[in-house]
Amino acid sequence: MGPTTDPHDEEAALPHIDWTPPGVHLQFRHDEDSPLRLTRFVGVAADACLGDGVPLVEVLAVGLGHTLANDRLVQTSIGAALRYRSHAIEDERQAGDTLVLQLATAPGPRAVSVEVVLRAADGAVRVVSTVHNTGSAPLVLTAVTSWVSGVGRPAASTASTARVLDAADWSLVAGTNDWLGEGRWSTTPLRGDLLPDLHESLTGNTPRSAVVRTAVGTWSTGGDLPVAALSSPGLTWLWEIEHNGPWRWEVGQHIDDCYLALSGPTDRDHQWSLALAPDETFTTVPVTVTLGADLPTAVAALTGARRRNRVAHPDNTRPSIVFNDYMNTLDGDPTTAKLLPLVAAAARVGADTFCIDAGWYSDAPDWWDTVGAWQPSTTRFPNGLAEVSDAIRAAGMTPGLWLEPEVVGVDSPVADTLPPEAFLQRRGQRVEEHRRFHLDLRHPAARAHLDAVVDRLVQDFGIGFFKLDYNIDGGPGTDRDADSVGMGLLEHNRAHQAWLDEVIERHPTLVLENCSSGAMRMDAALLSRTQLQSTSDQQDPMRYPPIAASAGLSMLPEQAANWAYPQPDLTDEQNAFTLVTGLSGRFYLSGHLDRMTDDQLDLVCQAVSTARDLHRDLADGTPAWPLGLPGWTDRWVAAARHAPDRTVVSVWDRGTGVGETELRFPELAGRDLRVTTIFPRDLPTWQAAWDATTGTLSVRSTVTPPTARTLTLTPTAPSD
Repeated sequence: MGPTTDPHDEEAALPHIDWTPPGVHLQFRHDEDSPLRLTRFVGVAADACLGDGVPLVEVLAVGLGHTLANDRLVQTSIGAALRYRSHAIEDERQAGDTLVLQLATAPGPRAVSVEVVLRAADGAVRVVSTVHNTGSAPLVLTAVTSWVSGVGRPAASTASTARVLDAADWSLVAGTNDWLGEGRWSTTPLRGDLLPDLHESLTGNTPRSAVVRTAVGTWSTGGDLPVAALSSPGLTWLWEIEHNGPWRWEVGQHIDDCYLALSGPTDRDHQWSLALAPDETFTTVPVTVTLGADLPTAVAALTGARRRNRVAHPDNTRPSIVFNDYMNTLDGDPTTAKLLPLVAAAARVGADTFCIDAGWYSDAPDWWDTVGAWQPSTTRFPNGLAEVSDAIRAAGMTPGLWLEPEVVGVDSPVADTLPPEAFLQRRGQRVEEHRRFHLDLRHPAARAHLDAVVDRLVQDFGIGFFKLDYNIDGGPGTDRDADSVGMGLLEHNRAHQAWLDEVIERHPTLVLENCSSGAMRMDAALLSRTQLQSTSDQQDPMRYPPIAASAGLSMLPEQAANWAYPQPDLTDEQNAFTLVTGLSGRFYLSGHLDRMTDDQLDLVCQAVSTARDLHRDLADGTPAWPLGLPGWTDRWVAAARHAPDRTVVSVWDRGTGVGETELRFPELAGRDLRVTTIFPRDLPTWQAAWDATTGTLSVRSTVTPPTARTLTLTPTAPSD
């Protein structure tokens, strides 16, 4: 691990560090006159040599700003002053999968040290850094990066063609969410509107701006997404910021390379700052970075990292099938009379869990601003909620309840019984949004209240599933007992994570669904602690396919709870269409099953049976998009999943008239595969033909759209 020769860098005589955990190779350059920087990253079938211009860590502080006036995360005076001090490899029994780097500035009143911890495997690196004030004066932080690197060029370039790629060689793959319109992705060339060619070299300086995406407030994915990629021929960087609050990522140009910088909250974007007294520390939010030859290989690496980072839970590898009474069914108005027929129907089709959604706690139909006590309604359930929960268990299913734990309605009795300090505050007043107050989970009274609610519901009604919803944005944070509004929010965000950890510790088989007005908070911090994610509140089955198809870029396939809501007034093809949406990820069922004919229920039973079969290898699959990432208005939408012994692909046709399309599977080219329609089995079969030479699957819908099918590609037997 000492100085070696680097054949990919003309500065090979300088000291560097080689780190080779399983499936990854990182190389760092360091010398007495420059900060430590990443100069090589070998990922999944991809090897990148990076420009030498950006330090691995950048830090902004009051009085210690940029070396060149700009609004970027890079070119900071502290980052430029940090020097390599030492490194260590840990977890030797796991093949050295953890690297700890120690960096520091020169001694003095404003001295700083940084510990960078990198954990890596199979093309993915997870990073977190801790800043330590080693000086004698206070240090007021305003931004700290979790990751900074160049993006480089393919290491295999010959000497005659070797050059660091510039913005013209890269495209940005970025996504955005909205309520009912989650997971809308676009691919845009960097050169052009994003990073115009400014001829800044004539000035002797670097550009001052970058492509910046950020989340503000408490909806971490309510707009731009913390997952994004940079792609060029042979190299694709894919990253994810793992935080349930504000974050920032940026892509820009710097000296001889483009660069990527990732961080949690900042002063500029999120009113975040923190005063570190001498010997105090601050730890950044985690991020994961992968490098692949293309987007599918990078996604496969990130998928593996997400699975490694999850809290252990029985549901992780054996996903249950949930029926929820909300979507296009009871819509937040449950009663015993409405629920019992649904319970019987859900059991008949084979659901594992029956979740009673919103409204179970209120005697009034308009319950929005009274939530918080979470006591069962006596008018909705005249014989008690236990009558329904007992019926669910008697039918062989696990009872579940909807809960919105972090909010208290302004008219709730809890708003007066909890101390004011148990809520997010600004200048001594509780933060209010949409007639709800927001709990501050740093406060013991807030956590004790929620613990008592969860424990009581588990004990009294045998609840084994909670749908944890979150329908307001609490804003930039709280200034109570905090250096800044943003720091108060960061501490609350981390307290929320800790609360979830403690819930699972007390109730290790309890299944938690992450929901937030659909997917307004589908971040890795919460997804690593919960077992499934409602991907949308979208109630139009025609608009759901692109949401369902793209979900695998933001979460694990086994977490992507895509709603299927068949109805008695829909045709068989229309019901199959929405059931295929559920089958494209983790099957999540709703609909008035209690009003269906036997033939309609048979179709739902067939979908549940198919889902149960697909769930057996759901947690081993990696997502793929044989038509590319879906566009919001595309006629054809397709989502695939490669499992060890088969490829599963769901295809939707939202057009008019019979149509056809070609699905591209270059990774399967050269293999003889059988194409089988696994759902629906009793409706007209689409025409489908596999071309092993080109790795393409041609499909032709044979019925009037909207129509959808779920297919498998499996190896043919020698006798076939």
